[in-house]
Amino acid sequence: MHPSIKRNTLFYGDNLDILREYVPTESVDLVYLDPPFNSSRTYNVLFKNESGSESDAQIAAFDDTWHWGMSAETAYNELVTQGTPEVATMIAAMRSFIGTNQMMAYLVMMAIRLVELHRVLKSTGSLYLHCDPTASHYLKVILDTVFGVDNFRNEIIWQRTISKSLMSRRLANNHDAILVYQKSDESVWNDSALFQEYDESNLDEKTKSKYRYRDSDGRLYRLDNLINPNSDRPNLTYEFLGVTKVWRWTRDRMLEAYNKGIVVQTKPGRVPQLKRYIDEQRGRPLGDIWTDIPPLNSQAAERLGYPTQKPEALLERIIQASSNPGDLILDPFCGCGTTIAAAQKLDRRWVGIDITHLSIALQKYRLRDAFNIVAGQDYDVIGEPVSVDGAAQLAQEDRYQFQWWALSLIQARPVGGAAGNKKGKKGADQGIDGVINFIDDNTGKAKQALIQVKSGKVGSRDIRDLVGTVKREAAAIGVFLTLEDPSSPMVTEAASAGFYESSGWAQSYPKVQILTIRNLLTGAKVEMPPTSITFQQAPKQAGKDAGHQPGLFG
Repeated sequence: MHPSIKRNTLFYGDNLDILREYVPTESVDLVYLDPPFNSSRTYNVLFKNESGSESDAQIAAFDDTWHWGMSAETAYNELVTQGTPEVATMIAAMRSFIGTNQMMAYLVMMAIRLVELHRVLKSTGSLYLHCDPTASHYLKVILDTVFGVDNFRNEIIWQRTISKSLMSRRLANNHDAILVYQKSDESVWNDSALFQEYDESNLDEKTKSKYRYRDSDGRLYRLDNLINPNSDRPNLTYEFLGVTKVWRWTRDRMLEAYNKGIVVQTKPGRVPQLKRYIDEQRGRPLGDIWTDIPPLNSQAAERLGYPTQKPEALLERIIQASSNPGDLILDPFCGCGTTIAAAQKLDRRWVGIDITHLSIALQKYRLRDAFNIVAGQDYDVIGEPVSVDGAAQLAQEDRYQFQWWALSLIQARPVGGAAGNKKGKKGADQGIDGVINFIDDNTGKAKQALIQVKSGKVGSRDIRDLVGTVKREAAAIGVFLTLEDPSSPMVTEAASAGFYESSGWAQSYPKVQILTIRNLLTGAKVEMPPTSITFQQAPKQAGKDAGHQPGLFG
């Protein structure tokens, strides 16, 4: 265990490396993972044989790209030569009939991570793997091998959308699978959390036949037996409302319940019965088909614009079922942070891992907006650059990751690519890498600060281009983020752009601003009206601070 990991933490990087370096054996109570996979691709593409020279199969982005390359080959060799005999036999057999293609690359890269996730789980821990029917059958074979077939618990079917229409040659795909495995028979299982509240307008026939009475106030109830199953109880044998029986309760308790109106006699001489109100019951026990948690629609308050964002209700149900307050939750593919948000809300400790800086940025904004907690103060972020040298290294490794990270420093929304796509879309952005929308007056109309990010050589021409872009887009402010220090002509060019006059704040702001990474790492901010809005804000939520505990892996 890394000695510095004392509290809730977000990690940027490859989850395999982070699991091995930072997460001790048997330290995690619950793992939820929703690994990326391009299920929309057809089987003939997924199973097409690939050359080993094609692009690597690193999970370097959310763009669902898996190919058979050196990483897949290396992972395969490690599983065969260093894995348990069962894992080695299983993965070799899979390769023999699946071949070296995108599907096998995905399965190999998942298998080596599932071995690590099994290692870090406590004996009382559980794992929930969220996937779809494209590869769920293969993943179940891997999980059976890693966890043991006796530790398989459920394949939960989550209906993520309604069937809109029939396909020409098959039925519509409208569900995901969640494979549930426990480390042992000692694993936490809170069955009290797994009841679905009754919907009185849509009761099943069996429940409706029981709950067929209503009080004068409209409350639905059924009548229950008050006779004791043990007939040899002299102390509970007495006459009540003209009926002598062996009752479940003492005479005093029976009389108290009668006075409260919950013990009734429907007709004189009939056996008194107990009222059981439907709104006081736990509800209907959940099965393994979940249709009561809808996917996020475009109007959902918690929607953040991430392409595969899952509803918080789904994660809350999983966390409540298989963990207790104070337990440690791990999501190794944490995306926009729904698992992290649900864990924070339910007073659990948490670790999130993702390999895109945009995802880490989304989670930081979400935690700030929903729970008013801040990175570095209430929890840690490991793997982001903390120095100019670190930023330069990131830019050299991947300029898009650098671009997203730099934009996150000023809370700007990236332009020109999907939320998790490693490969940005240059050209379509027309010189704009990011944007900050803000409202400056009582009209409610959004204004913009446009952002350009440069990690290489810069000059005054770049500033002139930004000035032109700001004019062309009728933007309020232009911001130039640069890894290198600006030259004097660049500073002069920016100053000559003049000022943006804020009517709402009666203040002037530089029209074009230059900020270096060095400036930003030491606390510099964009000069602009303070009512900025970037990503869709997460709604405020109640949640205990699980970040100040004596040890994250304690």
